[in-house]
Parts: sequence; C-alpha cells; structure tokens
Amino acid sequence: MEIQKILWPTDFSENASLALPLVTSLSRKYGAEIHILYVMKDYPSFGVHYGDYDPRENEIMQEKVKEMAQKRLDEICSKFLHECPLYIRHVRVGNPATVILEFIKDQAVDLVIMASRGSESHFDFGSVTDRVIRFAGVPTLIVPV
Repeated sequence: MEIQKILWPTDFSENASLALPLVTSLSRKYGAEIHILYVMKDYPSFGVHYGDYDPRENEIMQEKVKEMAQKRLDEICSKFLHECPLYIRHVRVGNPATVILEFIKDQAVDLVIMASRGSESHFDFGSVTDRVIRFAGVPTLIVPV
C-alpha cells in the first residue's frame, strides 16, 4: 500500500491531539502529505429575533470562527509539523462526518487518522468516528482516548 495523503480531522480538542504523534510519524515514514481538516458547524439563521437584526450576523460569526480556526491550524503546523514533508490546512463548514467523508473522496486520501472521539462526545466511541469508519472506503486508524 502506498501512502501519499494522510487526513487528520481535528476539532482542536485534547482528544484529537492524541492522534498527532501517529500522524507525524507515518508522514515522515512514507513522505506523505498531511491534510489537516477542521469542520465548522453550520449555524442556521434563526427565524425569531429580538431587537434589531442584521441578516449578515451569521456570516460575521462564521468569519470569526474561520479566522480562529485558521490561527489554530497555523499554530499546530508551526509547532508540531515542521518536520513533515507537506501539510495542508483546510477549513470547511457542515456536518463533520459528511464533510470528512466528502473530503476523503474529493482529495483521494489514502489514510485517515483520528481520535476515537472528539470533545463533544460523552460516549466511548464518537458518532463522527463511527460514521467515518463505516463509510470512508480507505484505511482508518483510530487512536483511543
């Protein structure tokens, strides 16, 4: 098996960071690109508003979250990934599992490495991780938390 592209989906949680040593190790070993993916939630506009409402509020909030995500990705890359051949940062909006699965297909990812659950899961196995394992179609390594 040839590994050229590794996907590491992250929600910036401590759990997600547990996969990073494996991501960097395999990237160095195979000379693979690391694609770091952060998926922002899609906050819908609410139908009822109190007081003045600016229809751009949702866009403004999304931009602020995107800026924060880009900063966090830059920090991760400069602090932890400087020895890896190539790392590419991605920020997308939508349902995390759906976006990850689309990304795997669109980018022809060879290997996915992720934590068994992210920051919002109170279960032993996260629903995003479960869905990725079932439908990814590529090898997926799960790091226990």
